[in-house]
Amino acid sequence: MAQQFDLIVIGAGPGGYVAAIRAAQLGQKVACIERENLGGICLNWGCIPTKAMLRSSEVFHLMHRAKEFGLKCDGVDYDLDAVVKRSRGVAKQLSGGIGHLFKKNKVTTIMGEAKLVGKGKVSVKTDKGEDILEAKNIVIATGARARDLPGLEADGKRVWSYRAALQPPHMPKKLLVIGSGAIGIEFASFYNTLGAETTVVEVMDRILPVEDEEISKFAKKQFEKQGMKILQKATVKSLDRKADKVIATIEAGGKFETQEFDTVISAVGIVGNIEGLGLEDVGIKIDRTHIVTDEFCRTGVEGIYAIGDIAGAPWLAHKASHEGVMVAELIAGKNDVHPVRPESIAGCTYCHPQVASVGMTEAKAREAGHVIKVGHFPFIGNGKAIALGEPEGMVKTIFDKKTGELLGAHMIGAEVTELIQGYIVGRQLETTEEDLAHTVFPHPTLSEMMHESVLDADGRAIHF
Repeated sequence: MAQQFDLIVIGAGPGGYVAAIRAAQLGQKVACIERENLGGICLNWGCIPTKAMLRSSEVFHLMHRAKEFGLKCDGVDYDLDAVVKRSRGVAKQLSGGIGHLFKKNKVTTIMGEAKLVGKGKVSVKTDKGEDILEAKNIVIATGARARDLPGLEADGKRVWSYRAALQPPHMPKKLLVIGSGAIGIEFASFYNTLGAETTVVEVMDRILPVEDEEISKFAKKQFEKQGMKILQKATVKSLDRKADKVIATIEAGGKFETQEFDTVISAVGIVGNIEGLGLEDVGIKIDRTHIVTDEFCRTGVEGIYAIGDIAGAPWLAHKASHEGVMVAELIAGKNDVHPVRPESIAGCTYCHPQVASVGMTEAKAREAGHVIKVGHFPFIGNGKAIALGEPEGMVKTIFDKKTGELLGAHMIGAEVTELIQGYIVGRQLETTEEDLAHTVFPHPTLSEMMHESVLDADGRAIHF
């Protein structure tokens, strides 16, 4: 006899586990099926372990700057195995925490492979055999994985995906990173800081192509100062793999050249984990490896929802988590459920310097027909930034000239991934330029730059 639940969640990443917990809090009997690790890619192979490794490289960078702060630090070095061990330990701790939260909230955890086999029915293959689960509602939260381009496939030896880059078989000496999105740039930043001679190849006309153009240009200058080689409007055409090196053929400006590297990291996007789920059998529509949904994450098949990376961009853990909450509350019949607004979801990249943004870029705002006002403020004008020894960076704000609406905010510099939340809250509360201008920001803080950028949109910045 099939096991009965109110809700079955397939996938225990930041979308799935949050959906399961919130549904359980609302009185639902919930099962969550996971084939690999509780916490999904984010906690185990993405957001969390990469930030742990980047923290190590940040400390290493600061140790080299000790003299600037009146400190002595001789013989600075690193132990890559120890760096990786710490990163894996952080991931393990948080993944174990999900198991604790499931027990606390009485969510049934099933480790196995799930497949939709009929209306409200899910087959689960575990190491003990196959079971059938039934529920009125099903949430698909199976996430995504690294995209492999023909000829550039990761092999875990000399050509890495994010997984090998998080557990490297060797320290790169000469590194090629293909792709300059968040994943590519974070790994480039980490290994470059530890001493790898790093080249980044980006097919678009600028690195970090989803960011505001000014931010991208500023980031490129900073990365080049750190010794990175940046190739834009360039394509890696082929990789000739040898035992101890990879010969890459790179096209740029119609010209081809070959370069030798001992390591390549491929970071050219993601594809949804749609295989083996039986999606087509139950009538779920798929578009380019992602499930098609409406604004409430409904698939069009009664009782089946899709959240997180499997449901399309933006491919961010915090977007997935909020969709999980939204869907759980929708299923439970709550009346005040609001769809997640992609335009109010921030993007954060934890390279050095950090990059963060929310809302429209300047170009997108103009394309949308807005008459805009733009404000800037540089880190060099902020006392806290100078005291921290982090004077490189800027804050940029974009407003609608007629209404004062905050259309977008873009930052690069120390701790901007924390600062951006101020503007996110402002957008959520429909705060205007005037509201922000009248807000008192504490001194001395980096957040004062946010205020000054707002003032600058009206030509009223004090310290610049």
